[in-house]
Amino acid sequence: MSDLRITEIFLSLQGEANTVGRPTIFVRLTGCPLRCQYCDSEYAFSGGTMMSLDDITQQVQDLGVAHVTVTGGEPLAQPNAIGLMQRLVDSGLSVSLETSGALSVEKVPAPVVKVLDLKTPGSNESHRNLWTNLQYLTPQDQIKFVLCGRGDYDWARMRCDEHDLYTRVEDVLFSPSHHELAPRDLADWIVADRLPVRMQMQMHKLLWGDVPGR
Repeated sequence: MSDLRITEIFLSLQGEANTVGRPTIFVRLTGCPLRCQYCDSEYAFSGGTMMSLDDITQQVQDLGVAHVTVTGGEPLAQPNAIGLMQRLVDSGLSVSLETSGALSVEKVPAPVVKVLDLKTPGSNESHRNLWTNLQYLTPQDQIKFVLCGRGDYDWARMRCDEHDLYTRVEDVLFSPSHHELAPRDLADWIVADRLPVRMQMQMHKLLWGDVPGR
């Protein structure tokens, strides 16, 4: 069986990462083994519709945009996600993967840009980080930290230094947890410390609020 359980497939603007603002097709897979306290996609934990790789690929192609993000939930919780990404790459699409970093990215197809979300203590899931994933990152990839406060910021800085993250990937992304950390505070800390990171905010939430499928 090469089916996947899909919560939604939709076209929007990329709200995060270094392609923010670019029209992007999102393929949201159902299910996630983590329970981050700030999760904004709990509706993807269960339910969904079983779809074949052929049907998913066709729906993506029908939307007529070259950039695709495979997301969740945690997409790698479904083993067939690897086959889906390969199918999308073979279709000539530019593909990125949004993953929690709790599951191995070793078999992710080489052309896929991995956006690895390292979980901070404030997420309540930092113990799930699979640190061996760092060896599979390439210069095209990105590492994201969602920060809930100053403690998370200091923790993320230490992890960046400890694992030499600034040189491993194209961008290290620092993002304030929505409604938990004031964006201006994070901006001030980054500037004061002259960190070589990219601060990001969730543009889709600024535009549409907490609306699923946007």
